Amino acid sequence: MNYPATNGVTFVLGGARSGKSRFAENLARQTGFEKIYLATGQALDDEMRARVEAHKAQRASDGWRTIEEPVELIATLQRETAKGRVVLVDCLTLWLTNLMMTDRNMEEEIAAFVMQIGDLPGLVILVSNEVGLGIVPENALARRFRDHAGFLHQKIAAQAASVVFIAAGLPLKLKG
Repeated sequence: MNYPATNGVTFVLGGARSGKSRFAENLARQTGFEKIYLATGQALDDEMRARVEAHKAQRASDGWRTIEEPVELIATLQRETAKGRVVLVDCLTLWLTNLMMTDRNMEEEIAAFVMQIGDLPGLVILVSNEVGLGIVPENALARRFRDHAGFLHQKIAAQAASVVFIAAGLPLKLKG
């Protein structure tokens, strides 16, 4: 996959355990740039804390700098993106969940995020779960989440330099 020479956004999406994060990490390694892993997940229980620590240790040995930011993604990206640097955001669906749990105005947050990503210096890789391939959720909260994720994904895909869908560890290039 050809990566933009100095800046741009690559959007990687797929289902849970599809290999999307591994694919995104490999893309970042190929740049040769300073690598920043912007994690949006929150370690709210022992099992998640163990996962987070294992992932951080693995990335640290590979030269990644990890930043944990569950909500203020836009400000963190503005601060951390730069030429000669690649920032990998994993993942946008956890970010949406965190926003919804803090009663943010989702339409405003999504619009602000999408408006900002096109102006960021350096390389950005956005990872997200594709949640719209299954059945219609039975409750209103889950349907709102699915709808917000779908709208966010469409808007990012329209702006991104490249979009890749991952299934069973295999990439399908959708754009770029």
